[in-house]
Amino acid sequence: MISIILGIVFIAFCVFAVLPMCPLNWGADVIAFLKGMAPVLSAFIGLICFFIGAADIKDKKEAKQEAKKEAESAEENK
Repeated sequence: MISIILGIVFIAFCVFAVLPMCPLNWGADVIAFLKGMAPVLSAFIGLICFFIGAADIKDKKEAKQEAKKEAESAEENK
C-alpha cells in the first residue's frame, strides 16, 4: 500500500514539475534530456535486440539438433 501511495506522489511530482505554470518549470529541461537520451537509449535497445536475436538463433539450432538426435534414436530402437 505504501508503494502505491509513493508511486502516485512521485508521478504527481513529475507532472507538477514539467507544467509551465508551476514554480519549477522543468519542462524545457526534461525535453532537452529526452532529446539527448534518445540516441543512447536507441543504441542500448539495439544492443539488447541483437543479443536476444543471437540467443534465439542459437536456441533454434540446438532444438533442431536435439530433434535430429531423437529421430535417429527412435529409428535405431525400431
